[in-house]
Amino acid sequence: MKILVSISRILVGVLFIISGLIKLNDPLGFSYKLQEYFSPDVLNIPFLEPYALMISVLVVVFEVVLGVFLLIGYKPKFTVWSLLLMIVFFTFLTFYSAYFDKVKDCGCFGDALKLTPWESFAKDIILLFFILILFFGVKHINAIFGKLPTTIIALLSFICSLWFGYHVLMHLPSKDFRAYKIGANIKEGMIIPEDAPKPIVEYYWKFNVNGEEKILTTNGSYPSVEGDFVSVDTKVIKEGYEPPIYDFSIETEDEDLTEQFLSEENLIVVVSYSLEKMEQGGALKLKALQENARKNNYKIIGLTASGEEAKQRIKEAYNIDFEWYLCDEKALKTVVRSNPGVLELDAGTVKQKVHWNDIEDLELPEVERRPEPITEKESVLYLIDNKISSKEEADNINPNSIKAVSVSKDGSAKKLLDSINQVNNSNYKALVVIELKNE
Repeated sequence: MKILVSISRILVGVLFIISGLIKLNDPLGFSYKLQEYFSPDVLNIPFLEPYALMISVLVVVFEVVLGVFLLIGYKPKFTVWSLLLMIVFFTFLTFYSAYFDKVKDCGCFGDALKLTPWESFAKDIILLFFILILFFGVKHINAIFGKLPTTIIALLSFICSLWFGYHVLMHLPSKDFRAYKIGANIKEGMIIPEDAPKPIVEYYWKFNVNGEEKILTTNGSYPSVEGDFVSVDTKVIKEGYEPPIYDFSIETEDEDLTEQFLSEENLIVVVSYSLEKMEQGGALKLKALQENARKNNYKIIGLTASGEEAKQRIKEAYNIDFEWYLCDEKALKTVVRSNPGVLELDAGTVKQKVHWNDIEDLELPEVERRPEPITEKESVLYLIDNKISSKEEADNINPNSIKAVSVSKDGSAKKLLDSINQVNNSNYKALVVIELKNE
């Protein structure tokens, strides 16, 4: 029994410390997972959602501390009882998630290791087995140091855990396990290989046959049956391949600009999953960030899940004018654990990522920016008195002030268009020359 207790003590202690430290590295991410558990669709205790972050920090700190307590033999009865209660609670959660198919990933090891609900439940059952050995053999758990050193180590583990949790909340996780970490390419993370496994889905077709309901199961094909169709349900038997990034986008209300912006060089992206919940201290830094980015030839945009009213209010309140685009809230929470947070992208590759507390640490040396490429809608070059202008400017000219207008698509205009296209990285295909009257 003594040997079993020693083995269990090491296994449980080390596993609790590793699991706790991984979550303590990203307590905000674990709080999002707790909010998922607290939601009406899962445990239906939404009144706890506002306290998810506080509960997250307390749980993971307690998890690390209990692992340390067990290894050094500090207060064995308290430690073992606490471990038992915690693992019983976690086992209930993972079983509930697996059986009712509510939460796809328990978050036991954060983003470092993804486990399915049934894998998480199996892990908790194994842990429960070893903790029960500790429970019944608690008399064999002795302190490995004297009383004073053991107490000091226990106290230090608690203080250090709290400090580490506070540090990553005020900055960013020390180790980023997500698909948006520095050096990762977002476009590549969205690619689905051609030979990727497809999901296996069963279809349950309900028909009314001669007054009786009949259910037929197929793999997707419409069944051959004489009767009236009632409804169809589906169930995923086996998940297919899911790319590391599947819900990221950069959109307006009517246009998807993801590909365009992920091809941009020297792009600064301000991320705020909710403008209504944006930290004021971070918002106050956006004006200086905008000016610094533009001064050094970086393009700056914002990404949020908030609506137009919130976007306009933020622009006016903090005197900023860069455009905010739309993205899924859950995706933005994954991109950066800060509201707001800031990324530097270069052709989709994450070059820098900072918490709003560290915006001043963002390195933005001056770069040479190529002119914006001309889209097909802007493929006509307008020259007003030999100055390159836009269609809008041409449309706003008073007809009475126009002396002459000429339109060319090739011939004599081709050489001029080719030279302007080469210099400006444009795609002009036609030329409109407007000469104004001398006034």
